[in-house]
Amino acid sequence: MGTTRDCEAGSSSQEVRKPVPREDTPLLGETKPLSSQTKTFANVFIAVVGAGVLGLPYAFKHTGWLMGVLMIFSVSALTGHCMMLLVYTRRKLETSDNGFETINSFGDLGFVVCGTVGRITVDIMIILSQAGFCVGYLIFMANTLVYLFDRTRILGLSAKGFFIWSCFPFQLGLNSIATLTHLAPLSIFADVVDLGAMALVMIDDVVVFMKHNRPEVMAFGTLSVFFYGIGVAVYCFEGVGMVLPLESEMKKKENFGKILWLSIAFIAVMYGGFGVLGYFAFGNQTKDIITSNLGNGFVSILVQLGLCINLFFTFPLMMHPVYEIVERRFWNGEYCLWLRWLLVLFVSLVALFVPNFTDFLSLVGSSVCCGLGFVLPNVFHLLVFKEEMGWKWWCSDIGIAILGVVLGVSGTWYAVLEIISENN
Repeated sequence: MGTTRDCEAGSSSQEVRKPVPREDTPLLGETKPLSSQTKTFANVFIAVVGAGVLGLPYAFKHTGWLMGVLMIFSVSALTGHCMMLLVYTRRKLETSDNGFETINSFGDLGFVVCGTVGRITVDIMIILSQAGFCVGYLIFMANTLVYLFDRTRILGLSAKGFFIWSCFPFQLGLNSIATLTHLAPLSIFADVVDLGAMALVMIDDVVVFMKHNRPEVMAFGTLSVFFYGIGVAVYCFEGVGMVLPLESEMKKKENFGKILWLSIAFIAVMYGGFGVLGYFAFGNQTKDIITSNLGNGFVSILVQLGLCINLFFTFPLMMHPVYEIVERRFWNGEYCLWLRWLLVLFVSLVALFVPNFTDFLSLVGSSVCCGLGFVLPNVFHLLVFKEEMGWKWWCSDIGIAILGVVLGVSGTWYAVLEIISENN
């Protein structure tokens, strides 16, 4: 999907009839104002940083603080490299004399490089990753509210189940909104709450670490927890699907690589510091959601409720790409209420059966995000540049793709084992 084609208009009316979407119809067709370097830096930050960071201290408890830091920096380097591969591949196709004028998204690139198979592969992975994020949101909200209200059962249901089903009718309403225009301001609120919560948690971590007896911590864990930690780290850096739209919106595209690497480096340092401080403050008592370690003070409760509200309203924003793809495939690109409600129901049911927030982050990061972030960018780059690459690039593309598969399979296996052990 990369060619720009004229749409036929109906002759009986001045109104242009919306064409039935095809495989070669770009998902993102609207022209947007171009962004400055500062705005691009902020947009990369927003696209990558999410609620997954709150599970990093718990992941560091499993992996050890030094192994955790090394994983964060390794994954950040791989993520930045693979994001730039997508940019190079898109630039090559759009400047070559192949008739591809516009490649707006990851899915468009998949179609141009591998045809319908490429488009479907990317679509499936985006659906799984975005829906997985939303499952994580529901788990976070439910577990946080269970902790705050200190109840095990409510009205005959488990407290977690009660809170998930309490959100369900409201999410049906929010996810019924056909356009993101009315929800867009909530993304700003979400980012402010995320940053504020991280700052308060890190300050509290330092205070706890300085005031109390310093808990015993370990630097390195076992091989099994290495793969578990990699899944969490990959989840936290998952933003590869946004790199092509972000590059398209930048004024000085020649500086995009520099801005991207600067953003990734800043996020890696922030993630490493957040994970280390949380683990150093609470040691083996570190919980799967670090805000649960803050106690029941007013500020702590405010932060946790703010994060729940943030994720509650972020849910429909994150599900929107899923609706776009599913409605395109099964409803000719038209709005379909019952499909959206069915997807919200499915996500809610999955959230009911996963006990631990960070365990689920590892599962999604390993099973989906490794493929989306590491395997596909290198495969697409290899297929497009294979005639002009030297042996070093061949080894790099093939090696990282194989590494992505190994990390994905191993991380998924260990994450599933961790979830099963939690359930038992």
